[in-house]
Amino acid sequence: MVRLLSGSDIEAVVSMGDVIPAVERVFGEYAEGRVVMPPKMYLDISGYGDFRAMPAYLPSANTAGLKWVNVHPGNREHGLPTVMATILINDPKTGKVLSVMDGTYITDMRTGAAGGIAAKYLATDVSTVGLIGSGRQAWAQMLAYHSLFKDRIQQVKIYSRHIEHSEALAARIEKYMGYDSIACKTGKDAADAGLVATVTPARSPILQPDWVLPGTHINAIGADAPGKQELYTELTLKARVFVDSVEQASHSGEVNIPWSQGLMNEQKLAGTLGEVVAGKKQGRLRDEITVFDSTGLSIQDLAVAHLAYERAIEAGRGVEFTF
Repeated sequence: MVRLLSGSDIEAVVSMGDVIPAVERVFGEYAEGRVVMPPKMYLDISGYGDFRAMPAYLPSANTAGLKWVNVHPGNREHGLPTVMATILINDPKTGKVLSVMDGTYITDMRTGAAGGIAAKYLATDVSTVGLIGSGRQAWAQMLAYHSLFKDRIQQVKIYSRHIEHSEALAARIEKYMGYDSIACKTGKDAADAGLVATVTPARSPILQPDWVLPGTHINAIGADAPGKQELYTELTLKARVFVDSVEQASHSGEVNIPWSQGLMNEQKLAGTLGEVVAGKKQGRLRDEITVFDSTGLSIQDLAVAHLAYERAIEAGRGVEFTF
């Protein structure tokens, strides 16, 4: 039998507090060479967006599978999320399909968790959080920061192209997390923080070098496809940059533009987040600017999907069917 899981099924059995340790564990396994993860494949739909196929095998969880995910920047006009996904998980020994599940909630949560884990290892001052962007991922980042740094956060600053979106997120954060939250009129105001997350679909840089003070940690989340960039190249080049995957980041991460221009290469990277988690590389060294370039790894999705599958069986959630 195959278990079909909706987004509400998954949300009922998996919280950010569950997702963070699952993602942190597979980051470490990736650095130690204990996972199989081919690079994601892109299918461009000109004028609309793109699809991505993301396979992985996690021996430690005895699971393999695939995420099929889209990114369509214009979806807000259609009342749909920018990012939607479906995840398929299989028994790696036989290939038997175990579950087909919604992957949209999992994508949001594992991406937020990655930002939280990066901040755990690379940020020093999380008392003020700056968000550049106000969509679903901005909320997911805050869920992770709240889970990890609950009593250390004092204020959240939010900038969006539409002030009403910033105000709505600020109200939501104040209501559910209790933090003093401010809708900022400029990106510069929001960037005045010890922990900054850029969570936009921008293809032109937003975060300027003179906005960011030494000691700041930046989670660069939005640039996840070729040609996308949220940080000005000058800012990226003067920071210590950690990536989730060197191969993915080089062609579709925050560093892809300076990389294509010959200004960035693997030797200029500080390492991967997984190497920091596994103790192979040191995180923050001094009062510097650090950047985590998050492209999103299929091992993150599979780790959370496998957990959701097991929890759903225990809770009796989902629908069983045969093909």
